Amino acid sequence: MGELKQIIQLSAEITAESAGKRLDQALALLFPEHSRSRLKNWIEQGQVQVNGILKRPRDKVVAGDKIIINAEIEAVSSWAPEPIAFEIIYEDEDILVVNKPANLVVHPAIGNRAGTLVNALLHHVPTLNQVPRAGIVHRLDKDTSGLMVVAKTLMAQTKLVAALQARIVKRQYEAVVYGVLTAGGIVNAPIGRHPYERTRMAVLELGKSAVTHYRIIEKFSAHTYLKIQLETGRTHQIRVHMAHLQHPIVGDKVYGGRLRLPPKASEILQNCLRKFPRQALHAKGLGLTHPISGEEMYWEIPIPLDMQQLLAVLREAS
Repeated sequence: MGELKQIIQLSAEITAESAGKRLDQALALLFPEHSRSRLKNWIEQGQVQVNGILKRPRDKVVAGDKIIINAEIEAVSSWAPEPIAFEIIYEDEDILVVNKPANLVVHPAIGNRAGTLVNALLHHVPTLNQVPRAGIVHRLDKDTSGLMVVAKTLMAQTKLVAALQARIVKRQYEAVVYGVLTAGGIVNAPIGRHPYERTRMAVLELGKSAVTHYRIIEKFSAHTYLKIQLETGRTHQIRVHMAHLQHPIVGDKVYGGRLRLPPKASEILQNCLRKFPRQALHAKGLGLTHPISGEEMYWEIPIPLDMQQLLAVLREAS
């Protein structure tokens, strides 16, 4: 089951402030809880009337024009709420910041209809069934841990999505990678769907722009502990970019290639690397402008126990 349709019925009158603007621009001012792209799409689909007449997005409006919108959006989720425990870092009327554990899928999909973060969110905040994608505005991979922000209202979601697209949401990660890097740097390499393996992403010339910043926190004999900041947010971006640098993330079964054991590695280190259950990647910091209040906010959480233990073993072995 996917998502059902929510009927949207809106009406307004063009004010002097909006007079002379394009219809799509005027609607963005009148209905800021909806994105301009969504409003433009409604106009193009004939779901917006101006004085009872269908118009184009670029048509100009005048003061006193009567706007009526009869549209629909994917909103009311048919996925079942489930009482799954998850850690809440911050919550108010508009947003929720959570610490997603590893081994938790964010969104229901084929093969994962239940037991996801969305199922847990719907149990905690039942009104999320009125928000597209249950308020999810960005995702973490199943086996990546750390901070995520969730929108609790349509207005908050629209503004958070816009902030992410404008690259003004600060997302900081920490990771342990194979090999010893000599310095930090920037990876600016476009990412797209792998041409032959559709479940993977890859650096592709015709992919979407993807920029990752990284700097060294600590070096070991055959590994490096990194702080990473996303400028863009492509699927699997950090994992793909680090593999592109020939420094894949420890434990990454998709992009890491064969297991790499350092020469003369102790039995403890060998066991730790063999048994590490996931990619050693954690979303540690999240900074944003609150979508409603405008307050600048930042959260930071420690790396989880499994990565702490991995670092302890690497330090002991170096």
